[in-house]
Order: sequence, then structure tokens, then C-alpha cells
Amino acid sequence: MFALNFQAKKHEKLLLARQKNCTVRLGDVRDHFPENSIVWITTGVKFEPKRKLYTAFIDRAQVKTIADLTSNDLGHQNPDIKTKEELIADFEVIYKKRITPEDTVTVIYFSEVTE
Repeated sequence: MFALNFQAKKHEKLLLARQKNCTVRLGDVRDHFPENSIVWITTGVKFEPKRKLYTAFIDRAQVKTIADLTSNDLGHQNPDIKTKEELIADFEVIYKKRITPEDTVTVIYFSEVTE
């Protein structure tokens, strides 16, 4: 089983409130998160213990450029991020490198699996 891990505390709050059902990841990561697969939604920083929040189903994993992201993608990724420029700024902090609108990303939509 795979895990979709979120390192930022702000994402943990959004996930717990069920306000986040999409993640945008740099590069083409469809092989790691194929559609119709089950993943754990976890939080925690690299090389430290993780906290499992819930199990989710990957509804869609789509590759596009940052320039091609829709307002729907941005809103489901993080309701506080309204523009692609804001996402780029956020990504530059996360990935610690320069990001451009031409960079490839994978947009992963997921939904909670209830028992």
C-alpha cells in the first residue's frame, strides 16, 4: 500500500477538516499513485514518524503543467491558494528550487474510504 504524505501543518488541518481532496505534486508521479488505488493519507516530516489520518481512494491522477492548472485544481489543493503564482511560491518553499509555469505536475484527486 502507498501513502500520500503531507508535511505541512496547514495541510494536516485541511485534511482533518476534509477541505482538501486533491494534491499537486511536482513531476509525473502517476506510477507511484495510480488511479483506482487505495492509499493512506498521512502527515509528518521526512525521516520522522508519520500519523495516519485515513484511507483514501485515488480517483484521478492527471499530468499537466502548472500553467494548465484550473481554479478547481487550486481550490481542492488548498482553498487559501487562489492563483498559480501563489502555488509556485508555495512550491519553491517546499521543493527548495525555482519553479516555473512550464513545470510538469501531477494532480491527484482522492476521496476518503469509510468503513
